[in-house]
Amino acid sequence: MHRTSAFFPRPAIASSFHAVLAGLWLAAAALPVLAQQAGNASSLAALEHGLRPNLLPAGTPEPRWSLRERMAHHRVPGVAVAVIRDGRLVAAAGYGVLRADGNTPVDADTLFNVGSISKVVTAAVSLRLVAKGRMDLDADINQVLRGWRLPAWREVPPAPVNLRMLMSHTAGLNVHGFPDYLPGEATPTLLQTLEGLPPARTPAIRLQHRPGRLVDYSGGGTLIQQRMIEDVSGAPLETSGRAEVFTPLGMARSTFRDPADAARGNVASAHDAEGHPVALPRGWQTFPQEAPAGLWTSAHDLGAFVGALIRSYQGRDDYLPHPLAIQMMTEVAPGNFGLGPRLEGVGEQRVFHHGGSNDSYHAWIEGYLETGDGLVILTNGENGWALRGEIRNALSDAFGHGVNPLLRTIDLDAASARVADYAGHYVRDTRVPEDLRGPLADAFDNGAATLDIRFDGQVLSVVLPDETGTLQPLASNRFIAPTVFSTGYTFHRDAGGEVRGLTLSLGEGRAYYRRVPSR
Repeated sequence: MHRTSAFFPRPAIASSFHAVLAGLWLAAAALPVLAQQAGNASSLAALEHGLRPNLLPAGTPEPRWSLRERMAHHRVPGVAVAVIRDGRLVAAAGYGVLRADGNTPVDADTLFNVGSISKVVTAAVSLRLVAKGRMDLDADINQVLRGWRLPAWREVPPAPVNLRMLMSHTAGLNVHGFPDYLPGEATPTLLQTLEGLPPARTPAIRLQHRPGRLVDYSGGGTLIQQRMIEDVSGAPLETSGRAEVFTPLGMARSTFRDPADAARGNVASAHDAEGHPVALPRGWQTFPQEAPAGLWTSAHDLGAFVGALIRSYQGRDDYLPHPLAIQMMTEVAPGNFGLGPRLEGVGEQRVFHHGGSNDSYHAWIEGYLETGDGLVILTNGENGWALRGEIRNALSDAFGHGVNPLLRTIDLDAASARVADYAGHYVRDTRVPEDLRGPLADAFDNGAATLDIRFDGQVLSVVLPDETGTLQPLASNRFIAPTVFSTGYTFHRDAGGEVRGLTLSLGEGRAYYRRVPSR
């Protein structure tokens, strides 16, 4: 499982080299390089004192870190941020440096790879083509694809796959994500990746579940979407991306191509977990799977994109036709994805979002559909996954809509609460519909129908085949596992005092596990 929780412990900076780097980053991050946008000072003020974790122990003061000190802590040399208000980009700024051993500052136009956020931009390309009648959300994709078609699989009953399934990760396809390629390494063509042929490093993209039955995140499905776009348009994805997204929204810096090939300059270099430049001498990896993970963009450009999606949803912009924008921002059962982004919440807390994580680049976008607020976060270090969560907390707190509030654990007397009773073997109740399980099917227990809860005399842990995660108490029978996707565990004790089962939760997804005799 690929973990992107913000609760992984990281070692402190210890060496003199890292101490020097930390000082450089503190100095470089102290003064942001601002875009020429109104409202920068007020919109970005939260980054001066508002970064925080998601979870704190009872009684622990809320830290309220500055961005510059957390960049040094996580050893991330460069960050760019954009803020959207009322569906309009109002602030965009860069912090730190392009490369840790240099002094060129990051600004609002610096290019970062944004990993899987590419999927949302690809979704916008597809929806624009749908609006023009050139693609169909519900047609069998094999009726559109030319030259290559998705093969049937003998273990999956014959059933058509459509574009709506590809965009919502309900098609039943394999290949979650794709590896980075270092400078000089051979990179696969689109067809080689679809067929799993060298130099591709992932298997052929094929069905592994009956289409439409469950959500299973698939970058492979987005690559098929790219093939459809290219077959329909008769041109590379870059051409359609420019025609349908970049040019209409003024995203002049953005590209699905390698930024060196595009001769764009001002590129944020890649860094490892220690803050060292990697992918040398060029300074960044190659991401040949363009639609799932190959987009290079800036805070300024991506902020304009998020704003356009919000305005289209609200019916204030014809970038996407209003009915299509609403479909984009409505969950496709049984998952938590719409047509591209993830969705959660209601009312003023209704948000769409998506993260992007390659080896050295971690990014985040989020839009508040009812209020028009939004944010973009771009980073160029391996530990950027942790930093982006803390930045998101600062900005969402500043918006004031109560999204992603700080959680506090409680001091729990394990003996008095009879916590030891929760230990045991649990089996998922398959009678619970997939529509309720939602994101749990993908992120946590797809194919893992059991879990074990252990008690060591002091704390509970959830034990899975590939990891063990400590449970932190939120109530006498409610716990959270910070390092396991921050999944929640509610134990059910009946009137006779017996622990009958537990409810596992992730976001709005729920699954019920019955307690059974230990194996």
